[in-house]
Amino acid sequence: MTNEEFKKTLWDTADKLRGSVAAATYKYPVLGLVFLKYVSDLYDAQAQVIRHRLAEPKSEYYIADPQVRQDSEAVFTGDKTFFDADNVFWVPPQAHFDTLLAQAAAPDLAQKLDTALGEIEAENPTLKGVLYREFSRLELEPGKLGELMQLIARLHFNPGKHGSRDVFGEVYEYFLGQFALKEGARAGEFYTPKSVVNLLVEILAPFKGTIYDPACGSGGMFVQSARFKDAHQTKARKGDLAIHGQELMAATRRLALMNLAVHGLHGDLGKTYGDTFANDQHKTLRADYVLANPPFNISDWGGDKLADDPRWVYGIPPKGNANFAWLQHMLARLSSRGRAGIVLANGSMSSQQSGEGDIRRAMVQADVVECMVALPGQLFSNTQIPACLWFLSKDKGTGGNGKADRRGQVLFIDARKAASGRIGRTQIEFADEDMQRIAQAYHRWRGSDFSDGGEYADVPGFCYSASLAEVEKHGFVLTPGRYVGAQVEEDDDEAFNDKMERLTAQLAEQMARGAELDTVIREKLGALGYGV
Repeated sequence: MTNEEFKKTLWDTADKLRGSVAAATYKYPVLGLVFLKYVSDLYDAQAQVIRHRLAEPKSEYYIADPQVRQDSEAVFTGDKTFFDADNVFWVPPQAHFDTLLAQAAAPDLAQKLDTALGEIEAENPTLKGVLYREFSRLELEPGKLGELMQLIARLHFNPGKHGSRDVFGEVYEYFLGQFALKEGARAGEFYTPKSVVNLLVEILAPFKGTIYDPACGSGGMFVQSARFKDAHQTKARKGDLAIHGQELMAATRRLALMNLAVHGLHGDLGKTYGDTFANDQHKTLRADYVLANPPFNISDWGGDKLADDPRWVYGIPPKGNANFAWLQHMLARLSSRGRAGIVLANGSMSSQQSGEGDIRRAMVQADVVECMVALPGQLFSNTQIPACLWFLSKDKGTGGNGKADRRGQVLFIDARKAASGRIGRTQIEFADEDMQRIAQAYHRWRGSDFSDGGEYADVPGFCYSASLAEVEKHGFVLTPGRYVGAQVEEDDDEAFNDKMERLTAQLAEQMARGAELDTVIREKLGALGYGV
């Protein structure tokens, strides 16, 4: 399916539930059915792989006799171990999507779905307590759930094409973008657009070590980090990531666990859902990488109860805004060489109210701010708040994460005009070449292993490496536009000289013409008897 067809199908599924289920809960039953279709399709594809192995002469399972092979297919495709070996979820026949679709008109379909997903959980330990099993609680008109399944049946998941795709993240983003704002999006429900996640990952380059997201949502940061690691892994260079995270809402935490499971990833998301500030479930963690898109500007984060918290090394965050609480929490969870990439509202770069400017100054003076990236508008489908990226580092020297010693410096990148991709009429995204341009500016500046080998140079209007003294002159405001200057056009000197020569000649011509007109006017006025 094309991306537009995919979204159209999702819209149709939501439309079927309109008026029957609250907008904020649309995504959960739909995701439950999408998951069931997804694992059923992958199960069928694996069964076909097994049949192919039986018919392939080079395979260790090859059976030469066609009749014996045909008789053996049912035995092999019915053996769970052949699915476990390739990390494919086992789907009991009675729990398969097609089996249940055939019973779409049954009055007890909701109970059958709950039972089927429970059986899938029982057969696959990594899914225990993860799947949506509340279809029976939905107050739907008779036949509505069956119609919903028929729409979901349009989706076809090819493991070769979708094997590492953040399917559930895309569905989650779509539903948030379409419906969350209608009910008033709750803090913490924002899903990070894939191109923003990809940019964070390309710059932070999580390859080996511990990764942490304290506001993990549906787990997209983890999925993309794993993809980056896999893409840069070779036989001579092995990478591995230990995943840790936390999520405020129980239903969203289940989405993250489901997303990890589908992508073959294992992670510690704490014992339960909970507030990262008041119920931090990773207090002793020291991560090599932190990636996060915490909710912007939340005012009810419980700061009045945490004034003496040891995480506030650079100053007590204001009670009415959690932005600098998030930044300091993530710094507290970094290892001695750790780095963090965080999405925050633009106001965090320049705000002075409630002591935020003092905290920002203390962070800059402590040399933990590594890079600031200004993002273009229209990247997020569900919020119009302008955003930026903060990159923090515990070690900016040559012993840290690059060959260039960048202590006492901050890299500023103005990417407000760097997104050339478009999603529909109202949303834009970073194309691959956009991301590489931005990421390589950082990696060249840092001299990292992921640099293309080019030398870093300031580019007017795009990037600038500022000293801490320069940042101090700007009052510790970290808005990239203040540092990168204006863009210089190619061949600007030549164009300027040509333009000056042309304008000078034009001015001389106009002055001469003006003198001629002045003489004519004087003559006309004299003829009328006016002395001039």
